[in-house]
Amino acid sequence: MIVLMTQWSVADLLAHGDRLGLRLVAGPATGPAAARVERVDIAGLDALDALEAGTLAIVPAHENPAPYLVDVALRRASARGLAGLVFTTDLTLAETAVSLAERGGVAVLAAPAAKLSELAVAIDRLLSGGASQTLTRAGYAIERATAAAAGADASVDDVLLAASQALGVPFSLVDDPAVTWADNDAVCVGEVPIGRLVAAAPDGATALVGPVVASLASRVAQRHVRDRFAPTRSRADLIVELVLAESARVEGFVGQAAQLGFPLQLSHVVGWLKPTGLTDPDARPPRSVEPALELFALELVAARAEMWHIAFIQDDVLVVSTEAHGAGDHQRRLREVATRIQRHAGALAGPDWAYTLGLGTPQLGATGLRQSAAEARIAAESAVAAGRPGDVELTDVTGLRRVLLDLYASPISRNLLGDILAPLDALGPERSATAVRTLLSYLSHRNSPAQAARELNLHPNAVGYRLKRIRDVLQLDLDDPDTRFSVELACRVRLLGASRH
Repeated sequence: MIVLMTQWSVADLLAHGDRLGLRLVAGPATGPAAARVERVDIAGLDALDALEAGTLAIVPAHENPAPYLVDVALRRASARGLAGLVFTTDLTLAETAVSLAERGGVAVLAAPAAKLSELAVAIDRLLSGGASQTLTRAGYAIERATAAAAGADASVDDVLLAASQALGVPFSLVDDPAVTWADNDAVCVGEVPIGRLVAAAPDGATALVGPVVASLASRVAQRHVRDRFAPTRSRADLIVELVLAESARVEGFVGQAAQLGFPLQLSHVVGWLKPTGLTDPDARPPRSVEPALELFALELVAARAEMWHIAFIQDDVLVVSTEAHGAGDHQRRLREVATRIQRHAGALAGPDWAYTLGLGTPQLGATGLRQSAAEARIAAESAVAAGRPGDVELTDVTGLRRVLLDLYASPISRNLLGDILAPLDALGPERSATAVRTLLSYLSHRNSPAQAARELNLHPNAVGYRLKRIRDVLQLDLDDPDTRFSVELACRVRLLGASRH
């Protein structure tokens, strides 16, 4: 007989029933009537009188004993104050036995697949605790969790449930903004943490099992995301190729898109997110931002009616929404989703970063997708160039203004055109701005001082006086057609930038 110091209830043992092979057949497991388990012993039905109170008796049997023998055994067990009887058969009790077990406070358990000695040792180790029991529990929990994770349709919940049942301690996945992929209790998709593994009642076994279960759950989560979003990611790769391809190759993408289930002939609208380092414009965003942002975005749009894709071109992010031509508020719905992605990107990158969002207009087909992407890129880059990183910039215009936006978004073009007007900057900010507006009005009215005066609400002589000073400063022939075109373009780009500050 093995005497133990620690007292357990039958309910405590049943929490480990999956590992021990135990199930309750009758009698109390909890409550005032439930006995405490102080020791475990192997004894036949005729030897119960020799056991001490608090003993859990394992009854050796190859088949169910006769009902009257069970009734007698239950009366003896109750009289002796035994904690319970464990039968190693698939026991079925008569109603009288069930009633005796309840009234006498004797738990009746069945362990039909157990071997006597192994069951006794397992319960002994469980009740006594210590390193041996901790390792036994942990090993079994890892075995069950591994088996659960191997299932073709396994989920994170399946892994946690298997570990919880094997240990008798519930595991759960909780949100924790502070968790990192390097934490041993982090559950991740790749290097993107999706939660922290928490045991309801931590002990030595949960400490051993936790990191393994977190790793298994991470693999299952990674597989689930891969299978769920693999088609979307393949189409996103195609979108990047399409946006970057030469115009002559555009039609060649139609067949590839059809094979991937991407209806390229429909209407597309693109949002372009551009990261900017606020303290170091040449820096690149943290490497962890892209996978975390992609997972957030894919989960965000998964239940929406439109078709969505998230793509990356270097550090920039493309958000593409696709639906039938003529659907109302297409751009508004893109903005609704893209601004949430914009905010999350900023939170991931930290306070030293701003993500500027440019929004294109809905366009049809492969060429239209490229056009919407170009509009969105120009809008985002223009906002950054104008000193407004982190803004949302809408492109809903056509014609000259779009060309100017493209020129303004290009640092090289902007600097070349800016050099033309650079001599005016020596006049000071206010006088320089006045000179540029006067010059643009004059040039856009075919060098007519009278029409420029009407537009500026000035006397023609005042306009003439200003233009004389401007000619003297610039030292350019404003009557030459090529020079006039360059200067007018430079004025328009300069004023476009000033209007966007």
